[in-house]
Amino acid sequence: MNIQPSQRVQQIKEYYFSTKLKEIASMRSQGIDIISLGIGGPDLPPPSSVTDVMSEAVKDPSNHGYQPHVGLMELREAFARWYAKWYGVEVDPRTEIQPLIGSKEGVTHISLAFLNPGDKVLIPDPGYPTYSSISRMAGAEVITYDLTEEGGWQPDFDAIERLDLSGVKLMWLNYPHMPTGAKARRETFEKAIDFGRRHGIVIVHDNPYSFILNPDPMSILSVPGAKDIAIELNSLSKSHNMPGWRVGVAISNPTFISWILRIKSNIDSGQFKPLMLAAAKALEEGKEWHDGLNKAYSSRRAIAERIMTALGCSFDPSQSGLFLWGRITDPDVSSEQLADRMLAEARVFITPGFIFGHNGDRYIRISLCAPDDKLIEALHRIESAMQKQ
Repeated sequence: MNIQPSQRVQQIKEYYFSTKLKEIASMRSQGIDIISLGIGGPDLPPPSSVTDVMSEAVKDPSNHGYQPHVGLMELREAFARWYAKWYGVEVDPRTEIQPLIGSKEGVTHISLAFLNPGDKVLIPDPGYPTYSSISRMAGAEVITYDLTEEGGWQPDFDAIERLDLSGVKLMWLNYPHMPTGAKARRETFEKAIDFGRRHGIVIVHDNPYSFILNPDPMSILSVPGAKDIAIELNSLSKSHNMPGWRVGVAISNPTFISWILRIKSNIDSGQFKPLMLAAAKALEEGKEWHDGLNKAYSSRRAIAERIMTALGCSFDPSQSGLFLWGRITDPDVSSEQLADRMLAEARVFITPGFIFGHNGDRYIRISLCAPDDKLIEALHRIESAMQKQ
């Protein structure tokens, strides 16, 4: 027999972190102590009130059945209140909100809802690799647009206008930006909405980092009329330390939301009711919760900056989000070479910037998802390894 996978499997690779985590697990099984500063997986617990709600809700036998694909009204209303409170955006919980099994699911559903084979998608370089892989799985052509340090990691819409935009259906944005930590700018959002309107291109803004080391959370939907042409994804993974819970949301106009639901309802069977009730509780958390979380991340960030310096990298101290992004100053060393060397010699895993696109190859990324003592140990290991040059 000669059974072959589908073309979509052949067009993509296994997610970088999936393969790297297997490599690290293998090293650890051999007794090698690896400190991982790669993935942005929050290690701190969610609010205690959230786990309390979950614990009580699972005791009710009626809470274990299938739930509506549109999600509980309690959760949709909680998302609407959350957007009004933090972003100043009014949203109709009945028609403009679709809870998701994590915002990564939303990337898939939106791509399947809007893209036909041969359509084009504008994707940032550097940017989240999933935008490209899912676009290719949907049969679309990826068109990258450059983000540069000199340009503040913001889109150059004049340059984008000079691209061949025929057939472009979607444009992906993500601020605070991953991996660079560039903050959202009102001007960028206004230009994006204007660009989308003029060209009939749906703007999709992925917004999971707006509460991490970022005093001014911002939504693209705060631009007047944005919902007509934009979709925003958001998530509780980073903001409420709930990455394993897989709770996200898509917000847009009723038509776009109905198309996303049409795809979603044919793929999954809804979310667990106690989980949705607990997520609604999480969304009630106020400034004190976020201040406490950011106090921990500020401490970690200070150590991460020392690690960047030890690696001989420069960085912008105004970055926000769950990572620190640094430029490699040695012109003869690539991000992959530096990351591989630190894993082999210092037993510390840092993320090479090349995985985020061509424009990331001169950079590395450090996750803040490790406690202070592990970060300090990583610093000492890296200092020792760098002295051996």
